[in-house]
Amino acid sequence: MKFESLKGFRDFYPDEQSARRQVFDTVSDTARAYGFDEVAAPSLEPLELYEVKSGEEIVNETYSFEDKGGRHVTMTPELTPSLVRMYVAREQEMSKPVRWFALPKLWRYEQPQSGRLREFYQPNFDIFGADGVEADAEIIATADAVLSNLGLENEYELRVSHRGVVHGVVGSLDVKDKQATAVHRIVDKSERLDENEIRERLEEIGLNDGDTEAVVSLTRIDGWNSVGDVLELTDEEGTHEAVERLGALDAALEEYGVETVFDPSIVRGMDYYTGVVFECFDTEGDLRAIFGGGRYDTLVKEFGGPSTPAVGFGIGDATLELLMKQANVWPDEETTVDYYVAVIGDVRPTATRVAEYLRKEGNEVEIDVTGRGFSGQLEHADSVGAAETVIVGERDLEKNELTVKDMETGEQEQVPLEEYVD
Repeated sequence: MKFESLKGFRDFYPDEQSARRQVFDTVSDTARAYGFDEVAAPSLEPLELYEVKSGEEIVNETYSFEDKGGRHVTMTPELTPSLVRMYVAREQEMSKPVRWFALPKLWRYEQPQSGRLREFYQPNFDIFGADGVEADAEIIATADAVLSNLGLENEYELRVSHRGVVHGVVGSLDVKDKQATAVHRIVDKSERLDENEIRERLEEIGLNDGDTEAVVSLTRIDGWNSVGDVLELTDEEGTHEAVERLGALDAALEEYGVETVFDPSIVRGMDYYTGVVFECFDTEGDLRAIFGGGRYDTLVKEFGGPSTPAVGFGIGDATLELLMKQANVWPDEETTVDYYVAVIGDVRPTATRVAEYLRKEGNEVEIDVTGRGFSGQLEHADSVGAAETVIVGERDLEKNELTVKDMETGEQEQVPLEEYVD
């Protein structure tokens, strides 16, 4: 019987995984350069952890079930609640601010499509315990550095806003709570809609013409030169504070050399976001939002900890891969080794010593374990991408020598055995 993987799940063969490992190594190196320490969380969590604040949409997409102990559990759909739980457990022991990054595998039961799968990896970055705009700027600069270090340049655009902008505009409308929630969702999805579709959806939830036009005007505002236009839509005090915060953020990001665009339609779907929010968009193709993040200053307290400001973001690996391939900066999908040790004749003990010496020197080494003939070993060495083949043969050993073959040029030379063994 032949089996296939489940829909929305992926297999990664050695050449594919080699490229992915290079990408994840770059992400990890960037995280450490910005002072983030790596953590890891469980793959299975109590379902109520996500019912608290992640939002109805996420909860409906979880792989949830009742375990043998009668507990309602779920495969982790996003990492922030897990990190907050971990932070609350040890917050008294840690010096603030706390900077964490993780490379978790996550699961969501949704319709698979380009860039969205049911099982995926999502590099995650978070700062706990810093409420200033400096932390906002640092987290966005980290996101920019990750993309830049992966070889991306003009293929993406970072768009920022503040939840207070939309809250202020919606708060000035003649709407009820459920309508307000619906307006937030429509604004959040406005990037995928034209103005007529936005109007239709707003009218469907019962907004009058004046309120509808106010929301449509909000979705038109684009760029730092138009940030002041928000204040013409509302006199809410929170909106003024949000605009001031965004101005300070733009100034702070200039010192990093990071360019962003003001876009008030960025609100992020998670219910726990409270302040600055941002998303990364593809500028060359049709991938739209690549990833996003923002400030969630109330979540730690809602999870039983002290009032603690926090800000973070996560990058889904599927959309990141699509963006990098589109920009032709995805690593070559190939496997390589530094040395292949060919065993010719009854020389296994010496060949093993040679392989172990090269490995201790920090090289990637494969040694023949099949007993195949010399030509077969050379073919295999070429197929695994060996840079050089060390040929350990009986005749050479009689002279205390080895033959080293450059697999690219075909050139080979005799070298003393003592150079390849302790």
